[in-house]
Amino acid sequence: MDKDLLAIQEMRTAVKTAKSAQQKYMSFSQEQVDRVVKAVADAAYARSAELGQMAADETGMGVAEHKKIKNEVGSKAVYESIKDLKTVGIVGEDKVNKVVEIAAPFGVVAAVIPTTNPTSTAFFKTLISLKTRNAIVVSPHPYAVKCTEAALQICEEAAVEAGAPPGLVQCLTMASMDATQQLMKHPDVNVILATGGSALVRAAYSSGKPAYGVGPGNVPVYIERTAKIEKAAENIVNSKSFDYGTICATEQAIVVDHNVKERVMRELKKHGAYVLNAEEKAKMEKAISPVPGKVNPKIVGKSPQTIARLAGISIPEGTRVLIGEETEVGKDIPFSLEKLSPVFAMYTARDSNHAKELCLSLLYLGGRGHSLSLHTKNDDVAREFAIEMPVSRILVNTMSSVGAVGGTTGLLPSMTLGCGTFGGNITSDNVSAKHLLNIKRMAYGIKEVHLPKQAADASKPADETDEIVKEVLKSVNGKANIDPKMVSELVTQIVSQLQK
Repeated sequence: MDKDLLAIQEMRTAVKTAKSAQQKYMSFSQEQVDRVVKAVADAAYARSAELGQMAADETGMGVAEHKKIKNEVGSKAVYESIKDLKTVGIVGEDKVNKVVEIAAPFGVVAAVIPTTNPTSTAFFKTLISLKTRNAIVVSPHPYAVKCTEAALQICEEAAVEAGAPPGLVQCLTMASMDATQQLMKHPDVNVILATGGSALVRAAYSSGKPAYGVGPGNVPVYIERTAKIEKAAENIVNSKSFDYGTICATEQAIVVDHNVKERVMRELKKHGAYVLNAEEKAKMEKAISPVPGKVNPKIVGKSPQTIARLAGISIPEGTRVLIGEETEVGKDIPFSLEKLSPVFAMYTARDSNHAKELCLSLLYLGGRGHSLSLHTKNDDVAREFAIEMPVSRILVNTMSSVGAVGGTTGLLPSMTLGCGTFGGNITSDNVSAKHLLNIKRMAYGIKEVHLPKQAADASKPADETDEIVKEVLKSVNGKANIDPKMVSELVTQIVSQLQK
């Protein structure tokens, strides 16, 4: 049979199996659900290193040790954030207003997984689905099928061993775009979790199904003049080099106040940054974007050394990130794009207002709604940026990549970061288990409403009166000398009394 037809059949079978398992899972108590979720989280966490290595080997992206950390966040940190959430039966009650909240699952979750975070995202989406009594059908990225399938197999086996019905966790293995698109439109799929590029997110939202899609980042990082320069430089280099820049919340462009630029440059170099000269920058531009407006996939998640070789330049040993100074922003300006690699653009700002303009330009180019990073000791500046920037997360004095997913901040641990309506998404939250619950509400009557009496139709009584008068006059049949006008007045009075 044709491979695409086989892939579609595999998808239909997976959805059917998941739906059947989910209908059994719906009867589980909170205690049973929590037992399943803990078992899955523990099993995933225990295999984080192995799966991190497998993901790095299969995709050729990132750093295995860093992927291990992401797997730990996607398993243990996510579990800790959802373990106390009530997701079965009555989950809330307002005794004053007599409103009772009842949790109900969505059903079958269709989850699309990116190549940049294939195992950590698989762990995360499985945990939040199982916590809410949903089943999940995963479509891996074509370049990460084996590691994603292995991650999901760990989850399925742990769930079944903990008492879950077999089949709750399904993985498509044939890497078909047609099968993925049909999965998102399948009548038995109830919600979509789409993590990936803009085209994928648009497909999810146009599927006719409820969908959580997240778009690109292109995160600016502003180093304001009051920042602790050494710590800011260390955080930025560490963040950008983490898993070679594959987290969508990773900083993409540095915006620095001109009066601290020289100090920033020294500190960045101290931590492993290499600043390209004009000739090297021109070569790097061609490596970043051979086709205007499009980032070369060969640089995504690669080391600085690999990218330098691709560009045909030599860099010092130990280089952790590459920096090209830039003044312009646009689709035809390669350094201003979201590069998902350890390559930075650097812009010099005259003051905080100019910095805002630069950050806005970068966000409108491709990161609107996602995140912005800021290093400052001036809380007023931080709050000003937080109010004015069209982003869902503002990370202050931390690594943006790890901070946005909840690793170094109090944000909810998540591998799916909403961009709100700024970025065309349904939510600006870090997506978690609460986003996969229907909440039903039972409400008792606590107020009385007094409805006014309906006004009488003025024409109707007149018609009825005429008919009654005719009947009265007909019944006497000339036997008495009765004035019709008097009869009409009498009948009108009687009808009026009856209507009160």
